Amino acid sequence: MKKKKISVVSKIYFGLIFFFLYMPIGIMIFMSFNSGRNSTVWKGFSFKWYGELFKSKELMNALGNTLIIALLASVFATILGTAAAIGIRNFKGRSRAVIQNVSNLPIISPDIVMGVSLMLLFSFLGVLFHFEMGFWTVLISHICFCVPFVVLNVMPRLRRMDQSVYDAALDLGCNQWQAFWKVVIHELMPGILSGMLISFTYSMDDVVITHFTQGASFNNLSTKIFEMLRRQVRPTVNALSALLFAAIIIVLVLINIFDRRAEKRETKRGE
Repeated sequence: MKKKKISVVSKIYFGLIFFFLYMPIGIMIFMSFNSGRNSTVWKGFSFKWYGELFKSKELMNALGNTLIIALLASVFATILGTAAAIGIRNFKGRSRAVIQNVSNLPIISPDIVMGVSLMLLFSFLGVLFHFEMGFWTVLISHICFCVPFVVLNVMPRLRRMDQSVYDAALDLGCNQWQAFWKVVIHELMPGILSGMLISFTYSMDDVVITHFTQGASFNNLSTKIFEMLRRQVRPTVNALSALLFAAIIIVLVLINIFDRRAEKRETKRGE
């Protein structure tokens, strides 16, 4: 078969899309090496703000809180979301459709609605049980809005899974737990990993829900930067954002390498 040639117009179109998508990130990374405090005027190349970044206790504490919340929220949301997806799959007919649509409501609802509702809930519970909003309320909130994304990623894998493989594992001597772990979880693993990565990303990125549920004693990176916007964003934020972007690129490259190696192994086994 002849390979279809990509037209010049298509190349220009995709080039413009990528340019407008990544130009702001490129400018941010470029200005992170600016020796001046002004992010719009180039004063010379320097690693000054990267050094200042690691000296800033406020930003380091906010970054630590963000990573801890994102990691815990993604892990718990993945466990709960996978279990919820399997449970939804076991329902039949209209009940399954209703439950699945209800589980998707947090995705299509505005963040401010969920943020205000969770704030009211925690305020009410705080009066009853005498606690203040902080780390745990933010963690619970992030788990709540991350679970539907895990369900959304796991459900397609469940639909494509062959039930007879699970039954065959039971017939060959596996108990229900062994068959579930070796067959079901193995088949769902790409969706589980995708849901976990999306949950981690959304948790790190969230501002609105965190703002309403963090209280006065807790801060994460997104809300800290939001507070800086009222005064002036420090150049150290450019350095921090550049490091986070580099870390994400490295993770994505490693995941792609792992997936390609797994595909090659499966191809060799098939041959």
